[in-house]
This record gives sequence, C-alpha cells and structure tokens, in this order.
Amino acid sequence: MGKLLLAPMEGLVDDVLRDVLTRVGGYDLAVSEFLRVAGNLLPARAFRRVCPELARGSRTLAGTPVAVQLLGSDPACLAENAAQLVALSPAGIDLNFGCPAPTVNRHGGGATLLADPEQLYRIAAAVRRAIPAAIPFTAKMRLGVSDTARTLDCARALEAGGIVSLVVHARTREEGYRPPAHWEWVARIGEVVRRPVTANGEVWTTEDHARCCAMSSSPDVMIGRGAVADPFLAERIRKLARGEAVAVDRSRDWCRLLPLLASYWQQVRAKVSARQAPGRLKLWLAALRRNFVEADALFVAVRPLRGVEEVDRVLALHGVPVTPAAV
Repeated sequence: MGKLLLAPMEGLVDDVLRDVLTRVGGYDLAVSEFLRVAGNLLPARAFRRVCPELARGSRTLAGTPVAVQLLGSDPACLAENAAQLVALSPAGIDLNFGCPAPTVNRHGGGATLLADPEQLYRIAAAVRRAIPAAIPFTAKMRLGVSDTARTLDCARALEAGGIVSLVVHARTREEGYRPPAHWEWVARIGEVVRRPVTANGEVWTTEDHARCCAMSSSPDVMIGRGAVADPFLAERIRKLARGEAVAVDRSRDWCRLLPLLASYWQQVRAKVSARQAPGRLKLWLAALRRNFVEADALFVAVRPLRGVEEVDRVLALHGVPVTPAAV
C-alpha cells in the first residue's frame, strides 16, 4: 500500500474540510490551498491564514501533516517567501505548477509555467537554496499547457532544481478537469526522474485507485474531488489493501457522515460571514450527491436557503446534529 495524499482545492478544501476529511483517516499528507506570491514578502499571518494548522505543528487536529503550497513565477520572490515560511516549521513546502485557472495563468503562475522548463528549474533551484534539507520540498505539475511535448523536460527540470517528490495531475491545462486522466504519462515521467512520482486525477472510487496505480506504475496517489465526494474513500482503499471487504450499501457511511457535516457547518459558521456560510455548505453537499442519495435530498432542501437559522432547521430535520447559531 502506497501513500494517499489529500489534494488542495482552491475555495473548497480549506482547513475546515481538511479537518473533517482527515478525521475519517487514511491520508498520509494534506496540502494547503495555494498562497499567491507576487512581488512582496508576505507576513507570517498570510501563511497562517491559508494554513492555520501551522499553529499546531503543521498538522490537522487528527494529526495529518499539512504542507504549504506556494504559487508564483518569480524565483527570487518565491525563495524569499519560502525562507519566511521556514520559520513557521511547515510539514513541507510545495510549488504549484498545476493550477489551470485563467486568472492565475494570466499573471504567469500555475500551469502556464509548463511552457518554460528552464523557468521551472530556476524557480525550484532558488527555493531549494532557501530552505533547509529537513523540510520536504515538493512540486505539483500537469502534463503541459496544451500538449505533452515538454512534459518530460518539465519533470526533469523540477528534479534538477531539487524537489524530493513530484505530484502529477495527469491532464494538460487545456483539458482542465475533463476525463480521462492520462495515468500512463505518470509512468513515463517515473521512468525519467529518480524521485517518487505521485499520480493525481480522476480517482473517485476504489476501482479507480487500483487502475490508477496499475497504469501509472505508482503506489502513491493524490485524491482531490474524489475525497470531497466520498469522505470515506481513503478508508475504503486502505481496507481493501488489508484484504477487508467494503460495503456496497453506503447507508452506514451516511450515518457516520452526519456528525461530520455538523462539525463542518459549525466551523464554517465560525470562519466566514453568515451570508457566505450557506454557500460553502451547498458546495460540499453538491459533491456528496455523487455517492449519497441522502445528500441529494439534503442539497435540494438547502439550495434555496440563504439564512443560517433556516439552514440549521433543515439540517436538523435531515438528522444532522447541529448546534444552533449564536444569536
């Protein structure tokens, strides 16, 4: 059994959802949402905002280590900020070369950098020099911008720059999140670099995980949307690896999910404004509909609601043990 990593997802998998998902168990590491680095030295509070776990030894409440992800295009600025981050003792520092968002790519960050392997090397080498060897230094990349012509060169550049492991989202930037993920390319990358390569993309089920490992020749897998849609996916994968059966009927898992939904809702209410909180809950419920019919019914009931108190009442009617919002 290889490692299972919880992927960062901007605007969704924040510290609150990381807490809930790692509480179920099964993940060896989580990665924070990216922190954009653009021309200035960020204060410590900026790192703690995107990764509050830094105040707890860079671990979730369940004990899962959390690496902090940086996004930018300027080698010197990224290196300076990485050195600043070192003082907060992160579980790891990760570089984002995978984000396909146009707003990010227009400013030279994320997946657009895959058009320039030499720049990838300059960035990685600068950051490597800025952080001690004791802190794991990793990167995440896609297969390219529009094609795979420079995929292997990008992976080699990051290895030469000093990363200790690489996560590969097995799609190009232009493919976005459209299936399929080209797991066979992870295997090709693994043949040309001497660092561990982790596969990422389109792992929604235990069967997907098995096929991904086989096609990518990697025992290590990072899971993003599949983890959000099924909080018990990592647990189910590990059960199968131990030779245990996993239930086809998910009703018991839904019962286990109810207190996790309550905890998530309580933490979201405390973190964001009352106006924003219902939207965050709806995002997660929309993802859960893929695996739980009960989540579909709850999503339909919550979707038109805008007030926290209204959501409290509907959640309670659906068996979620909510604590009423403070007046």
